[in-house]
This record gives sequence, C-alpha cells and structure tokens, in this order.
Amino acid sequence: MGNLNRSAILLLLLPVLHGLKAQQLPQLSQYAFTDYLYNPAVAGSRPFFELRSVHRNQWVGITDAPRTFMLSANTPLATNMGIGGYLYTDIVGPTRRTGVQFSYAYHLRLTEELRLSLALSAGMVQWLVDGSKITFRDQGDPVLDDQLRGSLMPDAKFAFYLYHERFWFGASAPQLLRGKIYFYDDVSQSMSQLAGHYYVSGGYRFQLGDDWRLEPSFLVKYVDPVPPKVDLTATVHFRDKIWLGGTYRTNDAISVMLGYWHNKQFQIGYAYDITTTNLRNYNNGTHEVMLAVTVGKEPRQQGGTEGRP
Repeated sequence: MGNLNRSAILLLLLPVLHGLKAQQLPQLSQYAFTDYLYNPAVAGSRPFFELRSVHRNQWVGITDAPRTFMLSANTPLATNMGIGGYLYTDIVGPTRRTGVQFSYAYHLRLTEELRLSLALSAGMVQWLVDGSKITFRDQGDPVLDDQLRGSLMPDAKFAFYLYHERFWFGASAPQLLRGKIYFYDDVSQSMSQLAGHYYVSGGYRFQLGDDWRLEPSFLVKYVDPVPPKVDLTATVHFRDKIWLGGTYRTNDAISVMLGYWHNKQFQIGYAYDITTTNLRNYNNGTHEVMLAVTVGKEPRQQGGTEGRP
C-alpha cells in the first residue's frame, strides 16, 4: 500500500470493521450448496455426515482483494437432532478475520412431511490487522505499528429452518453478541464492534420428468444500515449428478456455476462471478471452488436441493 496517515488508515479500516459500506461476513456464490454455513439449523436435516470446503478468490487482479476459506461438517444425531461446526478465514488487505463455531439443532415434526429445525451455535472470532503491510507517512504514528494486532471475542448465532420434500425456508442471525473490537490493551479504546447480520433463504423444487429438476432459490443478506443484498438463483439438475446454475446478486455480480456429484459421495462445484459494478474495469472476476464428501444413507429428497446434497 502507499503511504497512509492516521486519517487515511481510519478511513480504510472503519468500513471493514464497522460494516458501514459492506458486510463483515464473507459471501459465497454457491450458498445453496453451502447452506449450513449460513444456517446452522440445516444440521441433521439430511441423513448423512457432510464434510465441505469452499475456497473463494474475489476480484482477481486487484491487489489484496478478499480471499476466503471455509471448512464445515455436520451430521444427524439421533432422529430429531443434528450437530455441526465450521471454521473460516477471510482476508481483506491488511485485515484478517478467523472464526470457529459449533452448533446444535433440534428438529420438530409439524406434519408427516413438514419439519422445523431450531439451532444455536457458539464459538470465537478473531480480528487481526497486520501493520507491517501498511506504510505510514508519519513514522511512529500511534494509530498502528508494524505488529500483528487483533481482538478475540465470543460469538453466537441463532437460526430456524423449515423444510419439506418440495421446499425449504429459513433464517439466521449471526454475531448476536455484538462484541467490541480492540487492537490495544487499553479497553477504553474500541475502534468498532461486530455488526448484526440477518440472512433469509428459501427455495422450491420442480421435478421435470424422471431425470431433470429445476430449483429456484434466494438468499437475502441484511446489515443495518446497508440496503439488503439479494441473490436470486436458478439451478438445473440432471439425474442428481450434474447441475448448472446462474445467480443475479443485486448491485454486485452475476454468477454462473456448475458441479458434479459422484456416486452421491464426492462432490465438486465451481462458480465464476462477473462483476456488474464499476469494479468490473479493474478485475478479472471471482473464482469459487467447493469440495465435499458425504457419508451415510441414501439422500432423501427434502429440505432443498440434493446437490447441496
């Protein structure tokens, strides 16, 4: 980075830390296939163990653009419970956010085909700023030094998930504890705090004969006072093995995706985002790769796309 004074670095960090212009949590284009990462109530809604990883390189060609890695696992526990956990690292310029959470979900049978899952997850999150990646105009400026400084705090999330053979609908509220972020030992000085996030998602399954299935879905992301961001997705599945889809994300990007599910055990998915804002003049798009392993019973068709699986 170029030379930065105190005012410049505060302007750089505040949108990241305070969520004034962007969400603090990372976003994924393949949200329909990584639903547990957004909603812990998904755990136990499918009758097998899932191990899933996602690698996302955003805005390729821009120096220090966001890079995200996420690893999750979830499984049913008895007939009406599910457990899971995930960890992630999200790097943006000189800042790095790392988090880990574990979740418990309880499933209620509302009718023969309709179930409601309620979940709570808890864990820790760490914010770090690497001062060595920033050169200041005023040497020795106390706002930051060349150290790796950070803040570690507890975090929690609540969610519900309503699922049926033909549709699914859910919502979650991450960062319930709204922890404050400190970079120095003086606890009276906090640059910002974790902002409340709200996710709402849903979808429907249209069976098109024996081999084909169409699944429209949506994801709404809201952080006060930023206007909501909406992902609208349509995915076509062939014989529960191959899928092809597209997403429109409001005021952000258009995404295309494809994937393959081998023997309902090994899964790979890829998404490419085409930026629709003025940033399209400065980057070569966004790449996202998903890998998954599923172990257990034959997947039942409920709660959304089998391809998630």
